[in-house]
Amino acid sequence: MTKPLRKAVLPVAGLGTRFLPATKAMPKEMLPVVDRPLIQYAVDEARAAGIKEICLITGRGKDSLIDYFDVAFELEYTLRERNKVEALKALEPSSIEAGSLVAVRQQEPLGLGHAIWCARSFIGDDPFAILLPDDIVQSGVPCLKQLADAYYATGGSVVAVEEVPRERTNQYGILKPGKDDGKLVEIEGLVEKPKPEDAPSNLSIIGRYILTPEIMPFLALLEKGAGGEVQLTDAMAKTIGKTPFHGLRYEGKRFDCGNKIGFLEAQIAFALERPDLANDVKGFLKNYTASL
Repeated sequence: MTKPLRKAVLPVAGLGTRFLPATKAMPKEMLPVVDRPLIQYAVDEARAAGIKEICLITGRGKDSLIDYFDVAFELEYTLRERNKVEALKALEPSSIEAGSLVAVRQQEPLGLGHAIWCARSFIGDDPFAILLPDDIVQSGVPCLKQLADAYYATGGSVVAVEEVPRERTNQYGILKPGKDDGKLVEIEGLVEKPKPEDAPSNLSIIGRYILTPEIMPFLALLEKGAGGEVQLTDAMAKTIGKTPFHGLRYEGKRFDCGNKIGFLEAQIAFALERPDLANDVKGFLKNYTASL
């Protein structure tokens, strides 16, 4: 019987150096896309997939991520006193049930695989999702919900995948594909950041995963891979054949908010889907693009 998916791990220990000086005193994950921070998009997506428990893998200077999901007594009291109903409603998504959010420190930046290993006590013997807040996906059905449906259908690990230009395979974890129905593809192998000439395909993993606990003994080896880091991709590759493993061509548009262009594009895309903002955004875009 397939175990219910109830846990998610969000690695948020990075320094955010590409967004300095903005991230000098603020975690990158607190940067807003329109009016919600990146961390909120990830948590909302996890909830939509049925996730009940969330673990943040944090580092020094990241306490504001935990504070964000805490109760803001003074603020809420003031808003109630002033009858700011809409403002109070806007705060609701940042509320998490007591006991359902935990934080674990990753003391050294040893890679994504090491970050997930730091959550071993939280994960236990359960399946779990991983969401990288740098990636936000605009879609009708939330990306992780699409993966969860595939997890329940296949009974094994599932990762979100998309095609990338072959010359950029050295930036991603790349699949060696097996049986492929055009949406769900069996994974026969995984390679972390291969050279274009060595890449088994151009199907890359994005920052959404559902993994079974069989991966944990391999992460515990803390073996270093590409870049001298403990790579999650390497540990996932070792589970192939021990549990079903598939890549899902998800429906939606991914924005890489780990770089400035992706972050700026996300601002525009998410603003344009907001009824309260779309017309004004279209208006100022015309002003800026008319002479291009």
